[in-house]
Amino acid sequence: MGNDGGSIPDRRDLVKSKKKAEQADKANQTRAVWFFCALSKRPLQEPIVSCALGKLYNKDAIIEHLLDKTAYGDAAKICGHIRSLKDIKVLKLTQISPPPPPDSSADVAKFVCPLTFKEMNGGQPFVYIFTCGCVFSQSGLRTILGASPSNGNTATDEQLEVCPQCATKFSRSSDIFMINPPLEEEERMYAAMELRRSLEPVKKSKKRKAGADAVADEDGTKKKASPEGHSPSPAPGSNPKISAASRSLAQSLAVEEAKRKAGMSDAVKSLYRDKNDAPRKETFMTMGTFTRYA
Repeated sequence: MGNDGGSIPDRRDLVKSKKKAEQADKANQTRAVWFFCALSKRPLQEPIVSCALGKLYNKDAIIEHLLDKTAYGDAAKICGHIRSLKDIKVLKLTQISPPPPPDSSADVAKFVCPLTFKEMNGGQPFVYIFTCGCVFSQSGLRTILGASPSNGNTATDEQLEVCPQCATKFSRSSDIFMINPPLEEEERMYAAMELRRSLEPVKKSKKRKAGADAVADEDGTKKKASPEGHSPSPAPGSNPKISAASRSLAQSLAVEEAKRKAGMSDAVKSLYRDKNDAPRKETFMTMGTFTRYA
């Protein structure tokens, strides 16, 4: 090989090896999920909210997404599981002391765990309690809950714990959510979210109620449009016993009213007049007063 002027090919020139797959920088990935909104990609600013999958968002970005689904192109993939503001929780974060200067870079930790004072920068797993929104490091909350005594003997009482920051009761098994969990934990949290939603009671749709009102209005219009000679057909669900009882009640009331009028004296009858009576001249005592009809 060679004989072309002294060039000697090397093995790497003759054998082409398979290129290694490009790997994303883990440091940049951690910085992106812990310091930037998952939806708008802007730096996190309070109020900060989280969903059932543990992702962090700016609340204004979520509100903008709920008002306009096309505001962000990849919103369906990132937060398609968020149906309303009830599906997110505002986080109660503890500011680092002293707070970083306003002109500091976006990848500087601004929050810490109130129990262990570990920085919330992705180096330690953090969790939040859904009932109150308080945020702790996973190791700090686990230490507190492991040392807390049991409230009772039943399984329900054993799961009820008290938040170490605001004293709100929560369930250890269902109310603790990991922030920015790994892929396997995120899949488990998604399955748990779907299970909770399947157990929710079905709400009646407003469209169905509006449709029923429209049908009722249409039936009323048909009854008004029927000719005078033909009486409208009775409702299919009407009870003849109830109709007979109402007619008898109306007749009895009419009889009692007639007896009451018959027992009136002439002086009392003079205070009342029929609608068809001719108007009479008002006297000084009755001038400008309200005249009732019998």
